[in-house]
Amino acid sequence: MIRSWNFRHSTTVRVCGLEDIKRLQILNIATYITELVRTNQSMNVIDAIRALPKVELHVHILGSIQPKTLLQIIRDEGYDTPYSTVDDIIKRFQYTDFSHFIEVYMEITGYISEENHFEHITYDMLEKCAECNTKYVEASFSPRDHLQHNMDFSKMVGAINRGIDRARKSKGIDANIRIDLVRSSTQDEAMEVLDLIEKNPKNIVSIDIGGHEARWPPKPFAEAYQRARKMGLHLVAHAGEAAGPQSIWDAIEYLKVERIGHGVSAREDPKLIEYLKEKQIGIEMNPVSNLRTGAVDSIKDHPIREFYDRGLLVTVSSDDPSLFHTDMNNEFIQLNRHLGFDLSELFDISMIGLDLSFVDSTRKSELKETLQREYESIMTVQ
Repeated sequence: MIRSWNFRHSTTVRVCGLEDIKRLQILNIATYITELVRTNQSMNVIDAIRALPKVELHVHILGSIQPKTLLQIIRDEGYDTPYSTVDDIIKRFQYTDFSHFIEVYMEITGYISEENHFEHITYDMLEKCAECNTKYVEASFSPRDHLQHNMDFSKMVGAINRGIDRARKSKGIDANIRIDLVRSSTQDEAMEVLDLIEKNPKNIVSIDIGGHEARWPPKPFAEAYQRARKMGLHLVAHAGEAAGPQSIWDAIEYLKVERIGHGVSAREDPKLIEYLKEKQIGIEMNPVSNLRTGAVDSIKDHPIREFYDRGLLVTVSSDDPSLFHTDMNNEFIQLNRHLGFDLSELFDISMIGLDLSFVDSTRKSELKETLQREYESIMTVQ
C-alpha cells in the first residue's frame, strides 16, 4: 500500500476560537502554533481542519472563477446579460442536475473572450486554495471549449502559467496543469490539442476527459491516450460521476488511466471496488460537487466513507468551487460533520493525494515533509 506515514497524536482538540483563518497565510504554521502554546491557547476541531495542510487534484480553472471577476468581464466586454450584480451570478450557480450544470458551465465559457483573462482566474483560484492551506494543486483546463472561439492555446496556457507563477511567489503554493481533451471532441480535435501541448508543455503533467459521460464514452479516446502516454503525460478520466460503473471500467480498459475523477458509481460494483483497490487506482472524489449535481442525495450518502474504509485510495477536491459554493475547508468540514472523518483521517487523505499527485519526486518529498511537520504541529495544540 502507498500509506507509509505515522500519526503520533490524538485527534481530540480542545476548544478555542480562531478569529481569522487567514493568519495561517501571514504566519508560518510553526510560528503560529508556538504562539498558541506560549499563550496557553488551543484550537477547536473546525479551526484545526482549516489549518490542516491539503492537496487538491481535481479542480477546474474556469469553475473557480469568482462571481465578481465574471461580472467584471461581462461589464468590460459589454455583454448583454441578465446579470447586473454579483448576487445575480451567485443565484445562477444553482443546478437541478448534471445536465443543467453543464449548461451553466458552457454559458460561462462563452463570456471568456481574452486569453489574458486566465491569469486573473488562475491566480484567484490559487489564492483561495492557499487560504485553505492547500500546498499543491493540479488544475484542469479545457482548451477545446475556447479554441472553438478562436482563442490561442499558447496565449491561454501562458496566462495560466503567469497566474501559477504569481501565486507561487506570493502565496507559496505549487500547481501544475491538467488538460481536459473534452469528451465531446472528435479524435482529430483531441489529437490537435496534443499537438498544442507538445509545443507548449510548461507545467502540463496530465490529460483528462470531462463532460457528459452518458453521451460520450471513453473508448473513442484510446488512441489519443496512447499517444499522450508516449509523450510522457499522466492519464486521468472523469468517470462514474453521471454514468454507471461501466464508464469506469471503460476508462481503465481503453484509456489505461492512473486516476479516476469522481468514481461515485463504483459503489454499484463490488468487483470494480476490489479492482480499484488491487491496482491502486486513485479516485478523485468531490463530495459537495456530487451533492450539487444530484450524483448523491446527501453528504451522508456519499460513498467516500465506504471507499476509504475499504482501503481505496481516495482524495478530496472541490471540483468547481465557485460554481458549487465550496472550497477545500468546506469539503473537509462536511466529511467530519456528516461522515465522521477525524483529523488523522483527513490528514491521511491529504497524504494519499500527495502520493497520487504528478508532481516531481524531489518536490513531492519536500511537500511530504512539510505536510507531516505541519500536521504534527497542529496536533500538539490540544
